[in-house]
Amino acid sequence: MSAHVRPGWMETPRPVTQAGKAVALVVVVLLVCVPFLVILSTSLASQREVVANGGWVLWPQDPTLKAYRDILDGGIVTHALGVSAGVTVVGTLLSLACTVTLAYALSRPGVFGGRPVLLLILFTFLFPPGMIPNYLLVKELGLLDSYASLVLPVLVNVFNLVVLRGFFQGIPEELYEAARLDGAGDLRILWSIVLPLSKAALAVVGLFYAVGYWNSWFYASLYLESDHWPLQQVLRTYVIAGTGLTDTTTGEGTVNAPQTIQMAVLVIATVPILLLYPFLQKYFTKGVLTGAIKS
Repeated sequence: MSAHVRPGWMETPRPVTQAGKAVALVVVVLLVCVPFLVILSTSLASQREVVANGGWVLWPQDPTLKAYRDILDGGIVTHALGVSAGVTVVGTLLSLACTVTLAYALSRPGVFGGRPVLLLILFTFLFPPGMIPNYLLVKELGLLDSYASLVLPVLVNVFNLVVLRGFFQGIPEELYEAARLDGAGDLRILWSIVLPLSKAALAVVGLFYAVGYWNSWFYASLYLESDHWPLQQVLRTYVIAGTGLTDTTTGEGTVNAPQTIQMAVLVIATVPILLLYPFLQKYFTKGVLTGAIKS
């Protein structure tokens, strides 16, 4: 190939190629948006209209918020929503604090025991403990039926740790040396130099942690009683089992959750993350690629 020939990815795409990309994009958007539209429409439709349409409604004729009022007035979903929000906020902050400090320590050359600790962490990623050892550990620590059992066992994610470590290693060494010459210690360097330069990676890792805590239901089913369940476990009971839960304040419950109620709970469980993602989208690609490439 001659030197003046540009690679294919630098050439202007042909009209057929652009049309193909547009069609593929439209298909992907429809595959994502249409199911969510059906879920939202079903939650806004009346139960009679849902039954008449075979269980699903694409566009409700007479939209109503009755399903959402029934959910929020019952106290079950409201309490579960508060549990999920609290666990997500507290867990994300604690996980970010632990992951950032550990990643910074492992990213610095010459740290005592740094490589053995890193290898030990990577070993847990390749060979995770089973469900029974996890349960026995949580039980011995006295964490059963406490919200700490949803946070402490998953406090540090190895993938997020590796991403942040790689990002910290990519910061020019001259900045560290200049800060040390000015008399700054590790905590000062981390707070004043490393964290401001790592906003993209922190946003991505924070999103990963938040989504993980928000969507977690398995640990809740193992460690918590039903009156302490987060939203995702309540959602699973409504949608998969098709039954409601007993309200601990009134002692009343729903024997059979209608389709509108199930879809309304699903919307409530999905919307918060959908609202959070657009604010972090601009950091997503930059944070993941930079941390992964430099690790």
